Amino acid sequence: MSMQTTIEAATRGRWAVAGIFLANGFLTGSWAPQIPVFLTRLDITRFTLGLLILLFGVGAVMAMTWCGHLISRHGSRSVTRLFGICGSFGLLIMALAPNVPLAAIAMLIFGGSIGGMDVAMNSNAVVVERKLSRAIMSSSHGFWSLGGFAGGALGGYSIQNYGYLPHAVAVTVIALALIAFAIRYLVAEDKPQAVEQQKFTLPRHTAVYLVGLMALLTMISEGAVLD
Repeated sequence: MSMQTTIEAATRGRWAVAGIFLANGFLTGSWAPQIPVFLTRLDITRFTLGLLILLFGVGAVMAMTWCGHLISRHGSRSVTRLFGICGSFGLLIMALAPNVPLAAIAMLIFGGSIGGMDVAMNSNAVVVERKLSRAIMSSSHGFWSLGGFAGGALGGYSIQNYGYLPHAVAVTVIALALIAFAIRYLVAEDKPQAVEQQKFTLPRHTAVYLVGLMALLTMISEGAVLD
């Protein structure tokens, strides 16, 4: 493959991964206006709602912990495809949950698919950056924000005028179409390197814990504003 062909493929991959970021933000933003409906539809207290929303985060963390292992074996493109398609149906599963136990399972699935998709698409963005030799991560996250704004705005209007279930169906169709188109052009690592199994140990560098604390505080603020 010539250098020119590689650059062209990477350029297409840059916009493809931007589309994945956009879809992820759109799905997350579309969930936010569904929360009040979720509360009244299941006839639950705000305390129970808080626990269910917590399961979204639990599902995301569970998926994130082994998503890196999948990427090391199969590459970020394949893993992004997998979680992207699964994530498209997350909101619809939530909207169809008839009771609290099934809603809890749906929350875990939705959170896991969105979380795994998050890790995979960021990893793929790094691959694109290396191939293009320029930064695209910030603009990719900008597309995520645009998707979140669109999901929230259209969600409020759609739920009010057409109902929560038609809204969930429409979100699923839009997200699936966007992801199905984008994944065709995602770029792959030159050769995914499998990580050897190692005994679990805690990080020894203080910086790791400081960065983790910064991420925790940031996500607490973001989650509080969103939910």
